[in-house]
Amino acid sequence: MRLRRAELRGRVKADLALRFTRSGLTSFAGLELVRRYFRQLGLFEKIRRHVGATAPGTDYGVVGMIMVVLTLLIVGGRRVWHVAYVANDPVVRRVTGLRQLPVARTIGRWLAGFRTRHLQGLERLNGELVAAAIERLQLKRLTIDVDGSVVSTGLSVAWAQRGFNPHRRKVPSYYPITAYEAQSGQMLRVQNRPGNVHDGKASLTFLRALFAQLAAAFGGTRLLEFRMDAAFFRRDVLTLLEGRGAQYAIKVPFQTWTGLREIVRSNRSWTPVDATVSCFERAVEFSPWRRQMRVVIYRKRVHHETRKNFQLDLFDPADGHYEYSAVVTNKPLSGRFLWHFMCGRGGHEKAYGELKSGFAFASVPSLQYAANSAWQQLSVIAFNLMRGFQVAAGLVVQRSRTAGRRPLFAFRSIDTLRYELLHRAGVVLHPNGRPTLEVGTTAAVRKQFLAIDNRLPRAA
Repeated sequence: MRLRRAELRGRVKADLALRFTRSGLTSFAGLELVRRYFRQLGLFEKIRRHVGATAPGTDYGVVGMIMVVLTLLIVGGRRVWHVAYVANDPVVRRVTGLRQLPVARTIGRWLAGFRTRHLQGLERLNGELVAAAIERLQLKRLTIDVDGSVVSTGLSVAWAQRGFNPHRRKVPSYYPITAYEAQSGQMLRVQNRPGNVHDGKASLTFLRALFAQLAAAFGGTRLLEFRMDAAFFRRDVLTLLEGRGAQYAIKVPFQTWTGLREIVRSNRSWTPVDATVSCFERAVEFSPWRRQMRVVIYRKRVHHETRKNFQLDLFDPADGHYEYSAVVTNKPLSGRFLWHFMCGRGGHEKAYGELKSGFAFASVPSLQYAANSAWQQLSVIAFNLMRGFQVAAGLVVQRSRTAGRRPLFAFRSIDTLRYELLHRAGVVLHPNGRPTLEVGTTAAVRKQFLAIDNRLPRAA
């Protein structure tokens, strides 16, 4: 039935009066479904077991304080003082298990009490959550991307150093390193570091801890394959990976000592990979290391001069412009499939982007190094929890497996999840003494809430 124009239009003749008296109103009705997922996970018990005896004490309890920070990150808070905007929300209080939320100063003092030894409990908590998510997917092969990322800080932040900060070269920064499991879309581990560390040289401790975490979780029952950039092309890193029986594909820098430029210059045969990429492979002898390894060299035709323009050193400029890359690997893959495998590292970059923009990973809440490290740990835990929630709630579409090892599910971004589900207005009522969440009459909201409510018990 077609309506008349007069029935579609409405006039606004005056401003609405503002009133701040009614209790029970919530801006985060969707958090009730997240709370039910946390209850099925036994999240409170896990926090109490792993962190309860290791984190700094507080009148609100370690479990309550961690839940406050996790909930703040999930709903979109980026600063500690943003807790003031959710302090009286009834659904937020239900999720945290607290009748009254702490003020920002209390949270800040609690974070400032962290020391490096206190971080181990948060690491174990994240490790258990990630292991459970991978077990539910029954993955037999773990594809692990390891990389660092810059987090700019203030001038007075502890352990912040000037280093590799391409956009703000004179600004002190942290350089945290993360391990990302590509098929499950989960962050396995994070470690904060000063901004002046070398990504590869400082990675050995992190990699050893990662292997210990995976051994404790899976007992050596999973095949491990690593993807890394050229900063990790080091003899000690390769020795560690091979000693643990892991497969790897690591980019090789075009430095003089590697001898790759001479190999490319002497090569006359290239195998096509796709319309713009071609490759060839060699068993390259790296003289300083006294070892021979398989290296696949790629060139990609582009329509602009490359930043470093290796082509001018290798060929006549009339041959066109190419971008060159090389990968050392012990995987039994052809050059074509190895190219697609390495291209899958882009999933880690997207996860980094969502961590920084969606879960306040790039925020620096304190001047203390351990406090900022704890914030990063909690940001990663919130990220993993929300990805696990999407799988359990049926909000994702399963995808086919690819050579690039992309995630098995098409995850929604946290911004989309907040718009569609979490940031939904409602009111908490008590008809006949039973707590009830009234969410409104919007058909799409009703359909989504009921579908998630029906699916969560089956996903437990």
